[in-house]
Amino acid sequence: MADSLPTDGHGAVHVPAESDPPSAGGWGSIKAVAGSVLRDRPGIAVVKALALQNKHEGFTCSSCAWAKPAHPHAAEFCESGAKATTWELTGKRAGAEFFERHTLADLAGWSDHALEAAGRLTVPLRYDACLDRYREISWEEAFEGIGRELRALEPDSVVFYASGRAALETSYLWQLFARLYGTNNLPDSSNMCHESTSVGLKKSIGSPVGTVDLEDFEHCDAIFFFGQNVGVSSPRMLHPLQEARQRGVPIVTFNPLRESGLVAFSNPQSPVEMLTPGSTGISTQYLQVRPGGDVAALTGLCKCVIEADDAAIATGGARVIDAAFVAQHTQGYDELAQAMQRASWDDIERESGLSRASLEQAAQTYMGAQRVIGVYGMGLTQHREGVLNVQMLANWLLLRGNVGTPGAGLCPVRGHSNVQGQRTVGITEKPELAPLDQLARQFQFEPPRHKGLDTVGACQGVLDGSVRAFLGLGGNFVRAVPETALIESAWQRLRLTVQIATKLNRSHVMHGEVAYLLPCLGRVEIDRQASGEQTVSTEDSTGVMHPSRGVAEPAAATLRSELAIVAGIAQATLPPEGTVPWQAWTDDYARVRRAIADTFPKIFHDFNERLATPGGFARPNAARQRVWETDSGKAVFTTPQGMDADPDEVPTPVEGDVLRLFTLRSDDQFNTTIYSLDDRFRRIEGNRRVLLMNAQDIDRLGLRAGEVVTARTEWRQDDVRREVGGLTVVAYDLPPGSVAGYYPELNPLMPLKHHARESHVPAAKSIPVRVHAG
Repeated sequence: MADSLPTDGHGAVHVPAESDPPSAGGWGSIKAVAGSVLRDRPGIAVVKALALQNKHEGFTCSSCAWAKPAHPHAAEFCESGAKATTWELTGKRAGAEFFERHTLADLAGWSDHALEAAGRLTVPLRYDACLDRYREISWEEAFEGIGRELRALEPDSVVFYASGRAALETSYLWQLFARLYGTNNLPDSSNMCHESTSVGLKKSIGSPVGTVDLEDFEHCDAIFFFGQNVGVSSPRMLHPLQEARQRGVPIVTFNPLRESGLVAFSNPQSPVEMLTPGSTGISTQYLQVRPGGDVAALTGLCKCVIEADDAAIATGGARVIDAAFVAQHTQGYDELAQAMQRASWDDIERESGLSRASLEQAAQTYMGAQRVIGVYGMGLTQHREGVLNVQMLANWLLLRGNVGTPGAGLCPVRGHSNVQGQRTVGITEKPELAPLDQLARQFQFEPPRHKGLDTVGACQGVLDGSVRAFLGLGGNFVRAVPETALIESAWQRLRLTVQIATKLNRSHVMHGEVAYLLPCLGRVEIDRQASGEQTVSTEDSTGVMHPSRGVAEPAAATLRSELAIVAGIAQATLPPEGTVPWQAWTDDYARVRRAIADTFPKIFHDFNERLATPGGFARPNAARQRVWETDSGKAVFTTPQGMDADPDEVPTPVEGDVLRLFTLRSDDQFNTTIYSLDDRFRRIEGNRRVLLMNAQDIDRLGLRAGEVVTARTEWRQDDVRREVGGLTVVAYDLPPGSVAGYYPELNPLMPLKHHARESHVPAAKSIPVRVHAG
């Protein structure tokens, strides 16, 4: 499982093995994009949209948050981004007449794919309980009705959720509205993915975000991937990876599955690769780590480096760690070194599922490089020890000074297009992370100072009845969170649900007693306000702010922008004598940016002027300059107390009956949005209710490929029965003792309390389950 991958001897051209998944990109990608155009019928507008996607004079993609170059390719969109754009520009509509034909009881039986495939929402809607239907109302009626309900509720019984899609301007209004209303209940999608990064990196290096920018990929001489599926989650990242491989840069991958984009890439913009069978090999070594084995694997890597350094000291050789950096810039090295020296290779191999030889080979690649980038995704963050996973990666890079220097650093790859930016402008349930004193001075009010609800807390409040209302700025919260069955049952006991969305999804069908569904413009669409066409802004994964201007006509004249909707609800809810110029902000978003600059001057000074810079402008990041904004003023080595992925739950030995389930996404999916039922990269067609299993486990458990089975959670902390049936067994190359299936279909198996310590990120990448026939 950990062998080096075949090349032509120069380390770039990929020679496929029979078991390899299809290459990312290539003709398969072009065919998939063409299929999405035929399916969604977006019209001629899609040609202009794709030509301007992720470019300075156009709009930022509404799917992934990968960095946008100052000098873009002719086509700066990927397969996933093209699908997101055609999905948004679809010619299909779900207007008032659609809801006249369908009750919500009827729609509750539709699949996630079918609900969104109904088309764009076009008119504001309110739930009619007598008819069990959404009925069209005016915008004024919607705002007045929502405001009336909110004024009757205790502020801390209301949740203001943000999905990660809304731009910086709207996000700023959202958090300000919530705090003026009187609550810090501001959970966001980061709570479900990279909160482990925000907590772990802040403690390790003083920055809650990564330290790498696009230019660093041009100067690195090794790249290590941990639990990030580039071919599905951030395909545009394949361009700098391909260029790195063509320079001879080794790329070492730790991931339970052999994923297409991490094996090989056929560049659709390369005539040579499109006209020949050729592709570029991406990973030079691929280690299929056991789900939850990341702490053990990183312990092995740290152990190799530290013991090599000890040997160098003993023989008078050149030091392996960067001793001067460690002495000047860090604390905690001695404790970490002692723990790594005590760590047993037997334990490391057992927990990681990897051989000592494979880990030593990876460590040799690391020690042979001067500038190393560590890339990671939710394969590290969505574990009980997700925060420790992030800190262990930071430990490893700090050992050789690979943080705060060109061509090196930590690179968490964020999922949604502005999830990092929302946190930057104040969407957080943690009052210590928001500039409350500045907001108080700027808008002459007293913000709430107590901690609000994160995603897990909001779910618990829905279940116990303390949450009475939910306002959703995008997303599909009900489908995205753990504990699906219990949440759906409790959701309809909420007094009020308000959803701002472009398309119908499961969270809209699961409604409160009073429910509003408000249709908004998509990012690709032109946003016209009193001062003219508007520009919005987003922050990418590398901390760079970019402008975004819609290029297509709106799906309907009745749509309003997300910002206009938020401002409308705020005006209808809050006392009229407030100091916030909601209408003026709606008329001209540049005024919002000036307010953001006043609130966050260090990050956003001269916001409007700097937004005009091609390639955007970067937020300050002290760790890039080796200034550590930690309590000690130094980067911190974290010493693990063990290697168990889930130390307080059911044991999952490789040969046991309890397996480790990890959830994943298909190549025809973005978060909870399902474009089709196929997964080209894993050769699965027309069915998402599958369970990928190691062939040895299938035999050992008396099952067979193609059999329909049920997965049941093995959980000690309550007596709730969590199971998902109707899953077809698919034999697949993954570590023994582990199984995989699709998100969100398998979310019902995840207990709400099964989350990362400290960050509360749902531990979707290591769920203890049993599998039985039937």
